[in-house]
Amino acid sequence: MDGTLTVAVHDFPAIKRALNIPQEDDILHHLAALPADEAAAKHAWLLEHERELAIGSVAAVGAVELVRALHERGCRLGILTRNAHELALVTLAAIGLGDCFASHDVIGRGEAIPKPDADGLLQLAARWGVAPSALVMVGDYRFDLECAQAAGAQGVLVNLPGNPWPELTALHAADCSELLAQITPLPVGEGQG
Repeated sequence: MDGTLTVAVHDFPAIKRALNIPQEDDILHHLAALPADEAAAKHAWLLEHERELAIGSVAAVGAVELVRALHERGCRLGILTRNAHELALVTLAAIGLGDCFASHDVIGRGEAIPKPDADGLLQLAARWGVAPSALVMVGDYRFDLECAQAAGAQGVLVNLPGNPWPELTALHAADCSELLAQITPLPVGEGQG
C-alpha cells in the first residue's frame, strides 16, 4: 500500500535512528527479537509515527483510477501491508479508496507474518476460495515480489522507473496509470488488422 497506492513518505533510516535499530536491520524483524517491554514501547512509537503519515497520505499517480477500475470490473481486492491494519484503513480513507476494500481483506502486520513471507497472500487465497496462482500482488519493493513468488502468485512491480528484480516480476509498470493502460483491453476492432 505505502509506495504502491500512496506516495512513499516513510523515512526508514530516520525511523531506525529514532528506534535505535541498526540501519542494515529490518524494522519489524528487529522489534520482534526485542524483550517484550522494549518491543512494546518501540511499537507504540512506530504506530503513532505511522498514524501521522497515514492521515496525510497522498494517492500515487493513477492509483485511484486503477483501484476504481478493478473494483468496477468486480475484481476481489485486498491489501497486504507491513503497516498496522487500523492505519491501512486510515490510509485508504485518506486517499478516497476506503469503499473498495472490505476491512477483513486488509491484512496488516498484526494479522500475518510480514512480507516477504507468503502468509498474508495465502490467507487471502484461502478466504476467497481461490488457488494462490490466481492472485496478483502489486507492489513497489522486492518484499512484495518475493511474497508473491513464495505464494505462487504473480508479482507486478509499480512506481519504480526501472525493474531491478526482473526474475521476480511478471509485469512492470512505471506507475499505476501505466499499469491500468497495460491491463485495459483494446475496444473491439481497435488494433486488429
